[in-house]
Amino acid sequence: MVGLDAKFLYSETPTAHMHTLKVAVFDRSRLPERLSYDEIVELFGSRLYRLPPFRRRAVPVPLGLGHPVWVEDPGFDLRRHVTVRDVAAPGGDRELAAVVADIAGRPLPRDRPLWEIVVVDGLAYRRLAVVAKVHHVLADGAATVALLQNVLDSSILATPSSDEWRPEAFPTRRQLLALAARGHATRLRGLRRLVTRSVEGMRKAEAVRRSSPVRPPLPFYGPRTTFNVSLSPARTFAMTTLALDDLKAVRRALGATLNDVFLGVCAGAVRAYLADRGGLPKRPLVASVPVSTDPSVSRLGGNRVDNLYVSIGTDIADPLERVRHIHSVSSAAKQVRSALGNDLLGRRAEVVPPQLYALAVRTWARTRLANRLRPPVNLILSNVAGPPQQLRLGNATLEAVYSVGPILEGIGLNITAWSYDGNLHVSLLGCPPSVPDPWLIADRLGPSLAEMKDALGRAGAAETLSARG
Repeated sequence: MVGLDAKFLYSETPTAHMHTLKVAVFDRSRLPERLSYDEIVELFGSRLYRLPPFRRRAVPVPLGLGHPVWVEDPGFDLRRHVTVRDVAAPGGDRELAAVVADIAGRPLPRDRPLWEIVVVDGLAYRRLAVVAKVHHVLADGAATVALLQNVLDSSILATPSSDEWRPEAFPTRRQLLALAARGHATRLRGLRRLVTRSVEGMRKAEAVRRSSPVRPPLPFYGPRTTFNVSLSPARTFAMTTLALDDLKAVRRALGATLNDVFLGVCAGAVRAYLADRGGLPKRPLVASVPVSTDPSVSRLGGNRVDNLYVSIGTDIADPLERVRHIHSVSSAAKQVRSALGNDLLGRRAEVVPPQLYALAVRTWARTRLANRLRPPVNLILSNVAGPPQQLRLGNATLEAVYSVGPILEGIGLNITAWSYDGNLHVSLLGCPPSVPDPWLIADRLGPSLAEMKDALGRAGAAETLSARG
């Protein structure tokens, strides 16, 4: 296992669960009234060969002396990963979100491959939901898109025509220690070069940052908010959908990127939420924005991610000026990250001692210092380009897919968007101490986008009047 993937295992605590969630909502009008559990298991089993990471188990090295290794689990049993639940009446989005929150609040067991699927039945409007809980160690956002396309549409990627999977025997203690020793030897040989590259990269990045007209924020720059607290094990969840064409219209009018507009929409919703509670800081909130360092459409596992620190302009009342500010800061942050080196995060993760990293994470959680110290960032905002075309699972058509990554100690709000078939499906994940009711933010995302469109309309009208004058 590479260090960047292993880092997600080391980062897990009883209150910080490092899995991601995928909520796929299907039109089930062409399915039988009720699928039996055996039929559901058979359906997923017939497509399991299209999901190579799903039968790999992470085996730890004794005493944490090296990164875990992947083994094709000889004891794999699909029935340990698939369950069925009924949603409460009337089976709307809020009832589905309550089920997702409950699923999100439980960590994945380590004695099997790190994923589970919950089929949620009883939804209104002849819908069926499939909630996939996948540990971040298996795949990042880009890889998850490829996995989703692969399992729903066999023509997307080249996969085996049949299940050719072969289980493996678990390595012995001696074999695991030998693998760890060889890995350490390889990393030590490259340590000097990595240190040199890191120092040079930091110097270049700081020079770029200082010379930029708009300086991107550094970690721990943002203010404290109600989001920035120690976590509880439970989770809260909400979701909503925005029209992709509306975001694209704002993007074209402002010369920004789609991600800039999404960040601006989130900033507007968060600004209104905090202002209603008398907790809107004068300083702008800072978001961690994950970016892919390998957006390959064929990668079916692993993590190739970095992140940008972006001031999201929550101190700016005008929605268009807020997007322009975000565009400037994001552009500068990308230049800083490029100067630092897009692969340095993964290379550094290779050499961090697993025991020390895990100890630091657990100590941070146990001491609950996040309740007293300024957070590294205020929230996580992520926008993933999902499948542009409509997908199917058997006779069921995929209507929407919601996805969200983990929250962290002191960073108790994650807003993630997935585009699919002309819409942007947005998920919000928090916990009771940080975001007791995420619907109060989710329900503000649509009005935040509408406010942008109205501002564009007023600006266009003003320009027309000016030209006539």
